[in-house]
Amino acid sequence: MTKRLMVGTVAVGGGAPVSIQSMCNTKTDDVTATVAQIHALEAAGCEIVRIAIPDQAAAEAVDQIKSRISIPLIADIHFNYKYALECAERGIDAIRINPGNIGGEEKVKAVADICRQKNIPIRIGVNGGSLEKELRAKYGGVTAEALVESAMGHVALLNKFDFDDICISVKCSDVPLTMAAYRLLSERTDYPLHLGVTEAGTPSMGIIKSAMGIGGLLCLGIGDTIRVTLTADPVEEIYAAKKILKAAGLRKEGVNLIACPTCGRTRIDLIPMAEEVERRLMNCTKNITVAVMGCAVNGPGEAAAADIGIAGGKGEGLLFRKGEILYKVPQEQLVDKLMEEIEKLE
Repeated sequence: MTKRLMVGTVAVGGGAPVSIQSMCNTKTDDVTATVAQIHALEAAGCEIVRIAIPDQAAAEAVDQIKSRISIPLIADIHFNYKYALECAERGIDAIRINPGNIGGEEKVKAVADICRQKNIPIRIGVNGGSLEKELRAKYGGVTAEALVESAMGHVALLNKFDFDDICISVKCSDVPLTMAAYRLLSERTDYPLHLGVTEAGTPSMGIIKSAMGIGGLLCLGIGDTIRVTLTADPVEEIYAAKKILKAAGLRKEGVNLIACPTCGRTRIDLIPMAEEVERRLMNCTKNITVAVMGCAVNGPGEAAAADIGIAGGKGEGLLFRKGEILYKVPQEQLVDKLMEEIEKLE
């Protein structure tokens, strides 16, 4: 089991539930826009949020942002260690850095000292795209071994200054390489691990990459907190992360929707119906399985384990509960009747 650390009020590692993170894409010192986006992320289910700190104005906005949100806030910092010091003074909950790119050891020590004094954890974030030249040369490019050596080198640097409140990530855009790096890292350390496939792309491909990489590692018991990285509205990252955790068996709350792929037996307009059911149940917190099936073959029989479901016929369909038929209704009423039955469930 990994060590446990606290990011604000959220426990990470040590058997705590895997937490969901995202990152704002607003200009950080536009406090109104940044706070609005954080509220939208929190409403979607985000539990920890990160902001970029590219300049002094962004660092000086931290306390204003913190005063208007309720989830933990992480500062993402590169190159200038003074921004980390500023954020720490203004109440940041955690800092993400690469100790190797913020200057000499005295600067790393300054960050480690203030974070230790204020109980602020540090995430060491290693990315394939910014891997040190020396390690690229040593390993002939970006490899799992190179990523892990980079991470553990940064860990040693923080440990040198008596800092141990550490989380680690080793991300790249290649899924097998990312998985190999995290598997190797999990064998080398008991620090909590932040999972992600960086630069995963637009939702159509990015969700697949993330589901394979993040989901695969979670199924191996690796990972303590996650971010699905998408070229999209950050809220989409949260919806994808929740689905990955549910598919991995790590989140039970909310609806498990099952639906058949349709075939030549289907005589009902199932695809838009399934999409409507998914949309209307997006914020439902009941721990239930809902089935949307196209015919009698995949209906009350194969979906018998569903708490509630519908099965299509020719212009009409059946509602069933735990495999038992409730009643038959016209196609245009199926979804509304399904929602009524879901409301009745405890």
